[in-house]
This record gives sequence, C-alpha cells and structure tokens, in this order.
Amino acid sequence: MNLSPAPRLLRWLAGWTLLGLPPAFWPELTGVWLLAGGLLLAVAARDAFLLRRRPPLAVERIVAPVLPLGVWRTVRLRVVNPQAEPAKLTLFDHYPAAAAEVADLPQRLTVAAGGWAELRYRLHPVVRGEWSFAPTQVLLESPRGLWRRDDRLGESETVRIVPNFAAIARYIRLTVDRREALMGIHRRRRRGEGQTFLQLREYRIGDSLRQIDWKATARTRKPIARDYQDERNQTVLFLLDCGRRMRAQDDDLSHFDHALNALILLAYIALRQGDAVGLQGFGGERRWLSPRSGPGVLTALINGVYDLQPSLEPPDYADAVQRALVRQRKRALIVLLTNLRDEDQDELRPALALLRRRHLVLIANLREPVLDQLLARPIQDLSQAQIYATTCHYLLRRERVQEELRRQGGIVLDVPPTKLPAAMVNQYLDLKRGGWL
Repeated sequence: MNLSPAPRLLRWLAGWTLLGLPPAFWPELTGVWLLAGGLLLAVAARDAFLLRRRPPLAVERIVAPVLPLGVWRTVRLRVVNPQAEPAKLTLFDHYPAAAAEVADLPQRLTVAAGGWAELRYRLHPVVRGEWSFAPTQVLLESPRGLWRRDDRLGESETVRIVPNFAAIARYIRLTVDRREALMGIHRRRRRGEGQTFLQLREYRIGDSLRQIDWKATARTRKPIARDYQDERNQTVLFLLDCGRRMRAQDDDLSHFDHALNALILLAYIALRQGDAVGLQGFGGERRWLSPRSGPGVLTALINGVYDLQPSLEPPDYADAVQRALVRQRKRALIVLLTNLRDEDQDELRPALALLRRRHLVLIANLREPVLDQLLARPIQDLSQAQIYATTCHYLLRRERVQEELRRQGGIVLDVPPTKLPAAMVNQYLDLKRGGWL
C-alpha cells in the first residue's frame, strides 16, 4: 500500500508556492502565506489519513483459460466497493505484455458506495505458450482527490495461448454438403482402387460404371452401385520444422504459426477419417507425439504444440528422417512442413530417398508472399528491373529443387502460408481416395 500525491495536490502546492511571491515584497503578508500553507498541510494530511484507513476494493478477473493466437478477446474485470462512499479509481490490469497486445487500458471509473462495476478491455494474443496475468493495479483516489493509493488486487492467473483453431471450428459448423467448397477444399472423383467396400445403394447419375454391382442389379432388376469408404487405420506423421526459417513473418502470424494451423486442421480431418496422427519436431526442440487415433487425440495434439516455438537453429533434415524411421516403422504419410532453400537439395535428397523406401512423403513448403508481390510490381527503373531479375533467378533455383524432389517420388506443395491449410487437406483427400496409402 503506497501513497503518492495526485495531480490535484501538486497543483495546490504550485499555487501555494506562487502565493509566496507577494510576501517577498510585502513582508506583512508572510503570516497569511504561512497560514495558507498550514491549512493546506492539514487538509492534505487528513485526506491521506482517510485514504490509508480505507479497506481495499475487491477485483475479480474473468478471462478464458485458453486463448487463440491472433484473435481479439474480451477480458472483464469486476470491481466491488464495500465502503459507504463512492470510490474513484484508475485501473490497469497487468496482462502478459510479452505475449499480447491490449486496447482500452488503463480505465478510470467510479464505483458506487456498496456497489460494484464491471469494465472490459480487449486482449490480442501474439505469442503462443503459457503466460500469466499479475494482480490488477488499482490507483484509488482519496476523498478530496489529493492522494492516490497503489493497490495490487485480485489473483495471478495463468492462461494458455494456443494455435488458432477457428478454421476447425468453422469446418465443424458448416453443413456436410458445403463445408469443403466453402473452405477451398474440393472433392474429386475416386479412382476406384484401394478403397474399402461400405454398402450397396441405388445407382445415381454420375456414378462410374465400375461401381455397378451386376449381380445385385440382376437380382433387383434395377441398377445397384457399390459405395466405398476411404481406407482407415492409417497413419499421418507430421515432421514440423522448428528452425530459424520458420520465424519469417508476412502478416500477424509467423510461418511457424501458419504451419501449426494447417497441421491442426489436417490432423482433425485425418482423425475423422479414422487415421492415426503423430508429430515430430526438428530444427529446435525435438518434441515427439506418438501417432494415435480416436477421441481426445486432437486436444492432446494442441496441448502438445501450443508452447512450441521456432528456434535459431538450422533445420537438420537428415537427423529428422533418421529419428522418424526408427520411431515409425509402419507405412505412413509423412508430412514435412518446412521452408525450403536451394542449398537444402544436397541434404534433403538422400533423406527423401530413405523415407520413400517405406513411406509416402508430402513436402508442404511455405512460399513467401513477398516473392509474388515483387513479380507483380510494375518495372519503372533499373533498380526494380534488377530486383525482378533476382527474384526470378531465386524462384527458378527453388523450383529446380522441388522438381528434383518430385522426380524422387516426393509430393511437393509450394503455397503461401494462408493457403497452406486447404492445399494440404486437398492433397491428403486425393491421396486417400486414390488409394496411395
């Protein structure tokens, strides 16, 4: 409990000091000036005494225990005044400043005698992980407004900032028939191979002739088609690059955060397909989540990666592949989330060759949007022409690396971070329906 002078007391002191100028010329006014000073001292002392003896207010913070990254959320503070007189105060909530931004703080309010008031401010999480709110700082004014008392009220509180799973929530809310189209996820016709028989039904326009069950058709005397479902009990293992390149940032989110969002969406869809999902981090913290299927796996996955951060280390593809081969012996779809460079070719080619002996490999490469912006920019001078040529040369070398990986049997996606989730899901569904797993 610390008392400090309020601006009103400072103004009064400044006024009393100015009143000391006339006694410098007319000494007979000195007594009046000293009397005014004594009165000011008495009023200030009584005001400080009344403020010091006032019991503290009660503050309760209402915030969700889990907050999505990059989404504005509302935090509520309830202030209760047990006194028989109104309380004027200025309030500042000590949010985790290293992990979030705020709007509408500090706030000034008056709480009625024996009543309560609720205020709200907006919180914008920008860094994943586990973070803490410190007790709320309340500057309570004295009855005459000459002093302020600094109280720290309420409890410390820990929240988790997790990847934004709004895309998953939106996917769940959409109707079955429209959800893929609205998200940019497209259904494609089955190849008819590598599928599991589900049921017989009446033939519909658009069905393949290969789906017709001729025995059932002859028996019922109307066209009957076979329905198939995608193969289940397969495995999707994510190899997540946690190296320094994933720290790149084009908008509010880093490439690493975009990769996590895409990973969680694809994991959700794979789990709904009956597949097992696992994760291995490399290029930083070597986090490992064994592939599992069933309810609760998505929650465990989110809890396992919400505090994962990209490091300053370069990605070590060879080591990541060796560890994945030891841990995952059953055939699986390996999804490598990374940001490739042309210098990665010599290391990634042998690593891909090892993976391809046993697994199907999908390389999800994040393409920097600034590259496309540079190519679309009009050329007006020599400097811009040089930038355009350098960008084309860089993209050409990058494309050569990707073509070499495709020739080795890898499936390569090269898309901007915002388009990565839909691209990965589309590719996964194509592989499932094509029987590649």
